[in-house]
Amino acid sequence: MMKKIIAVQIMLLMLGTIITCNKSSDVSIMNSHSSLVELYHDWRAFQGDLFTDGVPDYSDERMKKQYDEFPVYKNRLANFDTTGWSIPHRIDYHLVLAEMNGLDFDHRVIKPWKRSPAFYGIIWDSQSDTPAHEGSVAHGLVELWEYDYPLSDADIIKLTQGLRTVSPFLVQAKINLTGNARDLWRGGIHRMESQSRTLADLLDKTMDTSEILTAAINDAKIATDDFITWLETKLSSKQGKSGIGIDNYNWYLKNVHLVPYSWKEIETMMRRELVRAHSSLKLEEHRNQDLPPLIPMTSKEEYDKKTHASVTEFISLLEDRDIVSMEDYMDQALRERISPYSPIEPREFFSEVIFHDPMVMRTHFYHWFDLARMRDEPHSSPIRSNPLLYNIWDSRSEGLATGMEEMMMHAGLFDHHPRARELFHILLAQRAARALGDLMMHANKWDIDQAVDFTSRNTPRNWLRQDGRTVVFEQHLYLQQPSYGTTYLVGKIQIESLMTDRAIELGEAFTLKGFMDEINQVGLIPASMMRWEMTGSVEHLRGIK
Repeated sequence: MMKKIIAVQIMLLMLGTIITCNKSSDVSIMNSHSSLVELYHDWRAFQGDLFTDGVPDYSDERMKKQYDEFPVYKNRLANFDTTGWSIPHRIDYHLVLAEMNGLDFDHRVIKPWKRSPAFYGIIWDSQSDTPAHEGSVAHGLVELWEYDYPLSDADIIKLTQGLRTVSPFLVQAKINLTGNARDLWRGGIHRMESQSRTLADLLDKTMDTSEILTAAINDAKIATDDFITWLETKLSSKQGKSGIGIDNYNWYLKNVHLVPYSWKEIETMMRRELVRAHSSLKLEEHRNQDLPPLIPMTSKEEYDKKTHASVTEFISLLEDRDIVSMEDYMDQALRERISPYSPIEPREFFSEVIFHDPMVMRTHFYHWFDLARMRDEPHSSPIRSNPLLYNIWDSRSEGLATGMEEMMMHAGLFDHHPRARELFHILLAQRAARALGDLMMHANKWDIDQAVDFTSRNTPRNWLRQDGRTVVFEQHLYLQQPSYGTTYLVGKIQIESLMTDRAIELGEAFTLKGFMDEINQVGLIPASMMRWEMTGSVEHLRGIK
């Protein structure tokens, strides 16, 4: 009997050992980077699963279901122990966490499906120069720029199917939109008016292509115009604030966009940049007072010649002065994004800059290098190979594009374009002014009209007209996507700080080309994460868990 008892005990002990070993093994697997990638794919599938019968579904029932199921993914992530992981793998963990925080914040605070009529504008006629569309956008977008015209039979079917979702989606919108944010409502009217114009242009573009396509376009336009009328009838009842408040803004900065600064710190930065821009412009104008004034281009021939010349000169500078490693796709990436000549006056702000000298904006279009690199040389980590959700890439994407303007000025690009230096300072002033609009609107200290007025008045030479589309579009965008308006300069400042750190760290071994290549290699991730990966420093991770 005793022998049997001992035997059973031994068996139980062995079984316990096996279970313990298997459990330990399971934990090890769950804590690997490959397990994080698996969770990432599951997470992306979950957050994108918002369709009913092919139509995006943001009904109360569907959104409650999503938020109720969301903790499953958050808990899976929380169970990871990243101790001993490499810095790049730990950064990937934080990127997934930031995306999850973005979804949580959408449900708790932003609620675009309830507060923002623009959320229901799903027709886009042009590609963004950033990794994804700026601002809160719904799933199921109809990207007209992805199609070649005349349309193939397959594309006619695909586009028709997409357009047929517009009407039921807008019917749903009238039920979902229960918010009281007046400025978001007003901006939504502008967005839907833009969608209506886009559909009218599409109808002209595809005339006589297909009866089913024509019918789908007409149905989408009728639904859009009806939705505009509905929005206008409800506008008078919308009297609430549109900003998210400073406390929410600070939480969003740290936990979603991984920015190490507070609302107040950024306000101080932006006011300093605004002053620097205006004072520097005056000094440049004084320096150039004996030079001929910049005269806007007046013909298609002049426009084509100068815009293509600006690409050639920029590419040559990057290569000849060893600023960044060159790739075959870079020249084409810029040339194919030259906007067609348009004689329309008065011009919108950025067209005004380009028509005076296209060189400054050519540097900003480093954006297109980024997108070409993401297409042709995707990052080895699946978590970084696709655009991060919730515009989490903005400090890197917009920060570097904006930073390139001043960096290239100091590198000598404008040596033969002295008047173009004036344009840089005008752009800097506009970015700083609109960033203050972003901050003040979300603090509920200004409404959108005050933000538009301030930005317009503080942009030199009256180029940012209050009656133009640019200034209204931008301030409405920043209401939809908190902190986006600040990221151009906040990201620029972070990248300049990173360059300083690397220069001090490397000493004589520092090169601009090496620095730029490092930035490109880490992918389109927040500037704070770039700094961590490139220097090992966690100084800029204040408050970021």
